[in-house]
Amino acid sequence: MGFQQGLSGLNAASKSLDVIGNNIANASTVGFKQGQTQFADVYANSLNGSSGGTVGIGTKVSGVVQQFTQGNISTTNNPLDIAINGGGFFRMSTNGAVTYSRNGQFQLDKLGNIVNAQGAQLTGYVANSAGVLSTGAAAPININTSDIAPAQSTLINAVMNLDSRKLVPGTQLPVTIPPVITPIAFSITDPTTYNSSTSIAVFDSLGNSHVVQSFFVKRDNLATPPTLPVTIEWDVFATVDGVLIAGAGATANSVTRLGFDNLGRLSSVTPQFSATDPRATTLTVPVSTGALTPINTTVDIKYDFTGTTQFGSDFSVSKNTQDGYASGKLAKFNTAKDGTIVGSYTNGKTAVLAQVVLANFTNPNGLQSTGDNQWIETAASGNALVGPPNSGALGTLTSSATEDSNTDLTGELVNMITAQRVYQANAQTIKTQDQVLQTLVNLR
Repeated sequence: MGFQQGLSGLNAASKSLDVIGNNIANASTVGFKQGQTQFADVYANSLNGSSGGTVGIGTKVSGVVQQFTQGNISTTNNPLDIAINGGGFFRMSTNGAVTYSRNGQFQLDKLGNIVNAQGAQLTGYVANSAGVLSTGAAAPININTSDIAPAQSTLINAVMNLDSRKLVPGTQLPVTIPPVITPIAFSITDPTTYNSSTSIAVFDSLGNSHVVQSFFVKRDNLATPPTLPVTIEWDVFATVDGVLIAGAGATANSVTRLGFDNLGRLSSVTPQFSATDPRATTLTVPVSTGALTPINTTVDIKYDFTGTTQFGSDFSVSKNTQDGYASGKLAKFNTAKDGTIVGSYTNGKTAVLAQVVLANFTNPNGLQSTGDNQWIETAASGNALVGPPNSGALGTLTSSATEDSNTDLTGELVNMITAQRVYQANAQTIKTQDQVLQTLVNLR
C-alpha cells in the first residue's frame, strides 16, 4: 500500500463532492442539468506492456457527464416563459454568437426582441405582414407591436327565415279572397311599410365601420287563379348608415328580390351575383372618401342569401356575418406547442408573429457549458439540428411555464454521504500507510 492510491482516492472523492455540491446548489436553477462524476482505475504500464498481476495505483475522474433528462414543468404568470417538454435546446444569439439553453425564462427588451436575463436573443422563423413564416435560416425573434391592418368587407352571409304568414304591407283587414291591397311605398321611417329587418356592420378599406340595415317586404304576386308553380317573393331594401341605397332590384330602390317555392325554399335571387352564385346579389355600399385606392365612393359587396327560407314561423336570423374588420392593436400573444407565436388583437383577430425553433445534437454531452444556463457547440457534440418543435426528435413547448432543474435532491444528499465515507476511507488508507512507515523507521 502506498500514498499514491489513497491520494488519488482523496482527489476523486473531493471532485465528486464538488459535483454533488454544484448539483445541490442548482436545485432551483431553471433548466439546469445535473452532473455525474465518472471514475476510472489507474495502472502503470510495464516495459513489456503487460499489466497482469500488477497492483493499481489508484483512481481518477474520467469525466463529469451532465444528465440531460427531463425536468418537471412548472407554470408561471409570465406569458413569455416557455418550457421544453422533450428533446432540444433553445437557440440563442448574442451579436451573432450562437448558444443553446434549456432555460425558457424570457422577456421583451425595448426593441421588442425576446431575450433572456443575459440579453441573448431567442431565434426562430419570422413572419411577414401576411403572417407567412420565413422557414429558411433562423433569426432573432422580434415581436411587431404595430396595429394590424383593416380588411375591407367583400361578403355578407345572411341565413334567415322569413315568416310566410306575414301579410303584404297595405293588406286591408279583414282579409278577403282575393285580398284587397292598397299599395304602400317603402319608407325606412315607417315600420308598416316592411315586414322584417336586420342589420350588420361592414368595413371599408380604412377600417371605418358602416351599418348596413336590410328590410324585407312581402310582395303580392299571386295571380287569380294562381299559376303553378307558386312563387312567393320578397323585396329587399337596404340602408347604409341610415341612408337608403338605390339598388337594381325589381322594385324601385330595392337591392334584390327573393323568390321562394311552395316548400319555403329559396328559388331565385334577382338580380343574382353571377351564374356560379345564384343565391347571392351585389350590394353597392357607399364608403368614406379616401377609403379606397384609387379614391372611390362605393364598394361592391357580395350579399349571399344561401340557406334562407320562408316557413310558417317567426322571422329569425340564424347567421349574419361578414368578412371585414377594423384595425386592431396587439393585446397579447402566446406560444403554441409547435412554437408558433400567435398575437391576439383588440379587433378580435389573431395573426402569426413568429415561430420558435429548437436545436438538437447527436451527442448533447459533447456540448461545452459556458455558464448562465447556456452551452456552445463543439466538434464532439456534432452540428446543431435545427427545426420547429414537435418535429423529429424535438420536443413540444409549453407557454407560461418553465422547466425545473432535474437535480434529485434526495439522491444527491445520499450521494454526498457516500462520497464523504469514501473520502474518509481513503484518508484512513493514508493514515495506515503512515503508521506502517513509522514502524519501519523505528526498526533497529
